[in-house]
Amino acid sequence: MLLEGKRGLIVGIANKRSLAWGIAKSVAREGAQLAVTYQGERLERNVRKLADELEQPPLILPCDVTSDEELDQVAEAVREGFGHLDFMVHAVAFALREELDGRFVDTSREGYRIAQDISSYSLTALSRRIAPLMPAADAGGGSIVSLTYLGGERVVPSYNVMGVAKAALEMSVRYLAADLGPQGIRVNAISAGPVKTLASSGVHGISRMLEHHRAHAPLRKNTEQDEVGDAAAFLVSPLARGITGEVVYVDGGYHLLGTTLEAR
Repeated sequence: MLLEGKRGLIVGIANKRSLAWGIAKSVAREGAQLAVTYQGERLERNVRKLADELEQPPLILPCDVTSDEELDQVAEAVREGFGHLDFMVHAVAFALREELDGRFVDTSREGYRIAQDISSYSLTALSRRIAPLMPAADAGGGSIVSLTYLGGERVVPSYNVMGVAKAALEMSVRYLAADLGPQGIRVNAISAGPVKTLASSGVHGISRMLEHHRAHAPLRKNTEQDEVGDAAAFLVSPLARGITGEVVYVDGGYHLLGTTLEAR
């Protein structure tokens, strides 16, 4: 198995449709022992129920990425439970629903701050705390993977402030790759095609986006949860040891087209 003996942290599972859950299943199948997080009591039951499906019981930890105190507690709990960490998956994104309707130019200051804090800065905040738990370069180093979307580089209807947050996230991946590379830590992102998840349900017209993607992507299919999971398993494994600072597209080839979604 690709990840036998490896230990990983997955941040961002909400329910069975979450891409983070697809990743958890893939890396667990490859032998990884996991710590997983939940955000708030509302999602705790979902995460604990899903965790029962994994062959190796994971550490289950609360994590509000806007709280420095909780991020410190997650890092300490992982240190105490695992001793070290081989990889981390960051799958967190949020924007106020009202900021995803209408025009981007009307984005509020608070809406912009929230989207950037949760969807982008949280990767940096987590990486700073997790990097010291990863092996040294001569012992194999570590891997960090985040999730992004094409709306971070092209205008996608109703994605608005989230697109700007994803652009910041992708640039953060590159800066973190440069900072952490000397420690043997690789940092990459997966740009997944649209998938109906709790997060994407806030995007107006998600059903139309899925139909459009299925009709126009070169593979003529929507992105599946397990495709993203398997790509992440590759990126956190030794097979991807020479890859860092990259955005890997798992979208059936949609990103290579000259046009994106129909106009607003």
